[in-house]
Amino acid sequence: MAVSITVLASGSRGNSTVIATARTRVLVDCGLSCRETCRRLAAQGIAPESLSAVLITHEHSDHVNGLHVMAKKFNLPVFMTEATHGAWQRQHKDSAGNRVRAERLELFSSGKVFSVGDLEVLPFTIPHDAADPVGFRFTGEGVRVALATDLGYMPQNVKDQLRGCDGLILESNHDLEMLRVGPYPWAVKQRVMSRVGHLSNESLAEFLTTDYDGGATFIILAHLSEQNNLPDLARVAAERALGVRQGLWGNRLVLTSQDEPLATLTL
Repeated sequence: MAVSITVLASGSRGNSTVIATARTRVLVDCGLSCRETCRRLAAQGIAPESLSAVLITHEHSDHVNGLHVMAKKFNLPVFMTEATHGAWQRQHKDSAGNRVRAERLELFSSGKVFSVGDLEVLPFTIPHDAADPVGFRFTGEGVRVALATDLGYMPQNVKDQLRGCDGLILESNHDLEMLRVGPYPWAVKQRVMSRVGHLSNESLAEFLTTDYDGGATFIILAHLSEQNNLPDLARVAAERALGVRQGLWGNRLVLTSQDEPLATLTL
């Protein structure tokens, strides 16, 4: 076994992904309830007791809703930045109304590599309206995987971290026209389209056309909006951008779901 990717959920109602080697298994974000997280782990043959740690990209509720209970129940180390930890504590309370806390808190800083077991983790800053949001690049068993969702645009530092990756988990949140004519209030539409909002199908396609190095086996399209996107629109935009580079052994597109876990992909 090299490195496996299991997306348990991706979208505005909850985000959670497992990145694993033969010896280490980390949960990236914990936006589902503890019960639902465990149900989806079990559906993929993963015991929650086998998790090595939880890593948090940012404090928005769809990324941390189940964190307090999950970490406490399974005595898991929780990795996040200091600013994200502070925002999480201010914004979230436990069932008794008290501020949440991580019993085994591990702080990291963007741009500084740390390790969880045999996984090397490099957090990198992303543009999003949170306290200190990050994406992650994982290296293990000679394989490199990057995750970058919840970002308003693709700055150069993010593009740099996506080069040389064998697997990519990238946001394809909305279709611009669907968002413009859709049901969201104008203020929310402006936030989603802003440089600290979410990446559109069109913006991701531009990256795939102009800056993507073409080396990934899998490209996983994540955080699709249920109101402002359609899977077919996201897929077609990415396929057109990839053009002839998409083939049987490389640049295979996989779309995540909000309601069911994605079958595990192994690199």
